[in-house]
Amino acid sequence: MNTTTLDTPRVGDAPAEAPCTYSIGRRLSLLLAIQTVIGLGVLLAFIYGATSMLFMAKHEEELRSYSSVLVDVLREAEADGGEAEVKAKLAWLAERRPGTFVQMQRADGSEFYRDAAPTFDVTHPSARGTDFTVPMKNGGTLQGRLVLDCSQDAKTARRMALLLVGAVLAGAALVGWGTFWRVRCSLRPLLDLAAQTKAIDARRLGQRLSLDETAEELQPLIDQFNGLMHRVERTYVQLEGFNADVAHELRTPLANLIGHTEVALSRERSVPELEETLHSNLEELHRMAAIVNDMLFLAQADRGVKARRGAPVSLAQLVQQVVEFHEAPMEERGLSVAIEGDARLSVDEPLIKRALSNLLGNAIRYADQGTRLCVRIARESGGGVRLWVENAGPSIEPEHLPRLFDRFFRADAARCEMEKPHHGLGLSIVAAIARMHDGFPAAESSGGTTRVGFSLHGTDAAKPA
Repeated sequence: MNTTTLDTPRVGDAPAEAPCTYSIGRRLSLLLAIQTVIGLGVLLAFIYGATSMLFMAKHEEELRSYSSVLVDVLREAEADGGEAEVKAKLAWLAERRPGTFVQMQRADGSEFYRDAAPTFDVTHPSARGTDFTVPMKNGGTLQGRLVLDCSQDAKTARRMALLLVGAVLAGAALVGWGTFWRVRCSLRPLLDLAAQTKAIDARRLGQRLSLDETAEELQPLIDQFNGLMHRVERTYVQLEGFNADVAHELRTPLANLIGHTEVALSRERSVPELEETLHSNLEELHRMAAIVNDMLFLAQADRGVKARRGAPVSLAQLVQQVVEFHEAPMEERGLSVAIEGDARLSVDEPLIKRALSNLLGNAIRYADQGTRLCVRIARESGGGVRLWVENAGPSIEPEHLPRLFDRFFRADAARCEMEKPHHGLGLSIVAAIARMHDGFPAAESSGGTTRVGFSLHGTDAAKPA
């Protein structure tokens, strides 16, 4: 006895973790904000470095020019009045240049002069200094040190650095917000598509996705989705029709079984009567079994199962074997068969015989009495072969031909008379066998002649025998 075990969650099993999601708008905003910080940071760092170098060059130039002025002035003062005049000149210059500090030493290291009260911290890192030498008339020298107050420029540089950092952050925030807003606006069509997709259900399978303004990037996705929905709708409609047809086909034999059984149980029956009832029920059960088996075969073919090909065989010989199987119904209707053409092909012999039997049985059922059936085997390009079964009889309406291979389809009531019982899966099985051989079914009907067949594809097709 076959049993099926359902996978049920066990107590203690950890719940499945939900997949991580992220926002495209936020991610793009963050990435562009980071790129903006890096780009603006590098650019503004270069600007800050260039400005700092300009400040340093200006300080160096001021120190160089003022030290040169000091040397010239002190030499003139020493020539005019000696050391006393030099000290007086240094004190006079100190009053007029409050942003500088001067200290002089003799050659022996003793202090010669020092500004009384500098207006800035000469030891601060922002202060910059330089050494200079003043030659004296007596052959000696004075060693001097000039220190320049650069605190204002340092403050300016710090303010500029803060301003540049603020500009980087503000630029990154502006770019991030602008990107998020633009991405949200740009992704609005996706939100519209998501809303349209959410509105599709089993009652609205005919609804399709569309945009007011066609987006070049989204249109392929929309076309593919709409194509998928078209196939889903078609399959759903076929499934609904298939379910209804199955119920209809099984209802008749079940009703017959129930009716026969109820009649048999309504009163005492003799053994022959009970045997007749059982035989009748057995026929209905065989009919139901045939329907179920055909449905299982079609389900297997729908899963993409391929035919098991054997060694190349003569298709004409297979047709002849099928014709011999149908000799009795053909003689009953006064029909004859002609087989035209032949080809050797690697096929699944039982499946091909089944398809040919369905086609030949269909032709016998609807052919005019006393006419001639024809089975044609023709080679096609690419190593394929096409088989046709042709009969003379009532033509099929053109609007019915595309659905001829649908399950449980009947063209009209005249083609499913009670004296010609069949459950409407024969041609569907033919189409399935053709697909299992990488082929396709085909049907034509006009002028009182109907041709139904299928193609087969293989690599072992040879010239007709």
